[in-house]
Amino acid sequence: MYKDFDDTNMKTNSDTFEGNDTLEGRNPVIEAIRSGRNINKILIARGKKEGAIKQIIALAKEKGIVVQEVDRAKLDSISITGAHQGVIAYVSVKEYVDVDDILEIAASRREDPFILILDEITDTQNLGAILRTADATGVHGIIIPKRRAAGLTAAVAKASAGAVEYVPVARVTNITQTIEYLKTRNIWVVGTDSRGDKSYLESDLKGPIAIVIGSEGKGMGRLVAESCDFVVNIPMKGHVNSLNSSVAAALMMYEVLRQRKG
Repeated sequence: MYKDFDDTNMKTNSDTFEGNDTLEGRNPVIEAIRSGRNINKILIARGKKEGAIKQIIALAKEKGIVVQEVDRAKLDSISITGAHQGVIAYVSVKEYVDVDDILEIAASRREDPFILILDEITDTQNLGAILRTADATGVHGIIIPKRRAAGLTAAVAKASAGAVEYVPVARVTNITQTIEYLKTRNIWVVGTDSRGDKSYLESDLKGPIAIVIGSEGKGMGRLVAESCDFVVNIPMKGHVNSLNSSVAAALMMYEVLRQRKG
């Protein structure tokens, strides 16, 4: 069993909730209702109720969730993303899972573990986009650090278009320590960096695997890179020598999916 230890005070990772949060936008709210998420109340803009808003009201009624009409100005004042689309739901913040939970999900599906490790991804749009692609490619779970990284916020949920409901996320104190634990579970850990030994297209990414994606600015940290079993590069011909982290993650995830289906 994996336990995440803080290298300063040796406390276990038990703080999986951060209190109440909000979900904004039609698709994230619809997917939250469908997935059985604990929703306290849904606010919708006063006025015409057509399309997705009408669907949200019907789904909420079916689940016994309170729906309240408010002026759009009220939603504007609450909104974090600035793109609420006339609907905001008050929810209990998404629960983080343990690393072992991710491994158990893979085992329950009789599949080799397919994990994504994000080393200090701070941009909420990138994290949301990564979650969306992870859901599409069959990733069993994502691991993020507690510090210096985006968490599961309303902005991330919005950017993920509802995928946050379906991709488990573990938040750990020490990424390097987590990598070492995954190795003990016979999982290959593959880093991504422009200085990698060979192209990801020429690398064997089959079997139990964890892909590490570095931060938007500086890439993987030195200790994280050194902990990987090997590091691959993504070939580029242009003048800019780095990719957006969500793009790099998408390329890697789809290559793993391709090799698993091949």
